[in-house]
Amino acid sequence: MVVRLQNLSCKYLRLAGVQCAGKPHFWLNADGSYQEEGQKTVKGKIWDKPIVKLLSPVLSLPTPNKMTNQCGEEAINVVNRPDYLEQRTTQKLLLVGSGTSTILKQAKFSYKSKPFSVDECEDLKLIIQSNIYRYIGILLEGRERFEEEVLADRRKLCQHDPSSSGRPESGFCDEEVTEYSIVPRLKAFSDWILKAMALGNLEDIFPAASREYAPLVEELWKDPAIQATYRRRNELPFLPFAASYFLDRVVDISRTEYELCDTDILYADGITSSDGLASTDISFPQLALDVRVADELDPHDTLLRYQLIRINNKGLRENSKWLQMFDDVSLVIFCVAVSDYDEYYEDANGTVVNKMIESRQLFESIALHPTFEQMNFLLLLTKFDLLEQKIGKSPLTACDWFAEFTPLVSRNLIDGTSRSKRGSQNGASLAQMAAHYIGVKFKRLFHSLTERKLYVSYVNALDQQSVCSAIHYGREIVKWEEEKPVFGSSETVYSGDEPSSYSH
Repeated sequence: MVVRLQNLSCKYLRLAGVQCAGKPHFWLNADGSYQEEGQKTVKGKIWDKPIVKLLSPVLSLPTPNKMTNQCGEEAINVVNRPDYLEQRTTQKLLLVGSGTSTILKQAKFSYKSKPFSVDECEDLKLIIQSNIYRYIGILLEGRERFEEEVLADRRKLCQHDPSSSGRPESGFCDEEVTEYSIVPRLKAFSDWILKAMALGNLEDIFPAASREYAPLVEELWKDPAIQATYRRRNELPFLPFAASYFLDRVVDISRTEYELCDTDILYADGITSSDGLASTDISFPQLALDVRVADELDPHDTLLRYQLIRINNKGLRENSKWLQMFDDVSLVIFCVAVSDYDEYYEDANGTVVNKMIESRQLFESIALHPTFEQMNFLLLLTKFDLLEQKIGKSPLTACDWFAEFTPLVSRNLIDGTSRSKRGSQNGASLAQMAAHYIGVKFKRLFHSLTERKLYVSYVNALDQQSVCSAIHYGREIVKWEEEKPVFGSSETVYSGDEPSSYSH
């Protein structure tokens, strides 16, 4: 028997924790399974909801006996039922923000026997080979700038210090060589790459010619002037942290027979050459989780299939209408690289934009989008290791949004000579305080926009177990939000300055 539930019945469904936004109609089957009218997906079983199990004996509510459930299960196995009863429930998790390609790749490694197809590997191979020349181009631009700065300072010193110019034997003022001066033999190749970048046709030349020029790139990379430039990489905002990893292996990577390893795939910028929409399916019962985060699996989770969908930030900036396609997602996972506070990128108009400010603007646009009006959000803070490396030299206040960050820390923490772990007797490090501050800023922003709480967790995108734990946490949020009872307006009530708690 199948029953169509009317508006009054939906009130009881809400009490049981079923999401009824938009006043939908549901079909309820004899075994307790229910689905939205006009949809094929079975959303769950009403009798398995914790609140129903609790209230049924108290309120003398009718429940199906074991024979009913057994008969229902046998009927599914024996009779050709409609597709929607045989399909597993799919919960969609939308992944957006900074560093999402690495998280999706880790998910593919974790949940798929063959994470990437031959075509996908070829796309990634081309991305890596092309990016090597972009990395060396960024270093060459930085080298020129640093050399000009040194020479300008030298000329200024000679103008103000006549004694320097009065010593012809020293040749100080006439000296045009600095630690950033490149050897003449490589100067022509360097100028050619810079010209190609200026004309915007670097991608037309490489990776087609990558094998031919790989030895020259390797020699450039090892040149003392380029190494001196790389030591000032914090002043090169467009140079990614993985640049040295690939430049160290430029000759091997440029070979025709080059084969990707897992680390190459993780470090590669993007997922495919088009780098638009990408997704992977997840079935949690097949996942071997850390015992510290694993709990007893719900037997009905074997029916659930999760889909992690990643949207490229560039695609969202160019076409925000994409968001309308995701009105059926269960959770928005927004990623923020905590190391982005002093990094920049150049937008389509040539404007240099702070990456953290760009993340905040994207976060605001998604949180306020009508499609996600009642949707739960999980904020993942990534790249904490890079934050640790730079926070002592580049203050968090480099980002205008964090101008009020004034932690009380000792000098040794600022200098980076003492790095304590969470919970140690020495207290939190400067990097930990900075990361927590960033998380709180986003939580308060989210509450000011939506009056709802924001879930927050740290994740190391290069650690497979850390990514699995973060996705597992997202799954628990979906389950909890679906099953929690709704009593009046208590769903949106919260108090205090901290809108939600962290998951470590």
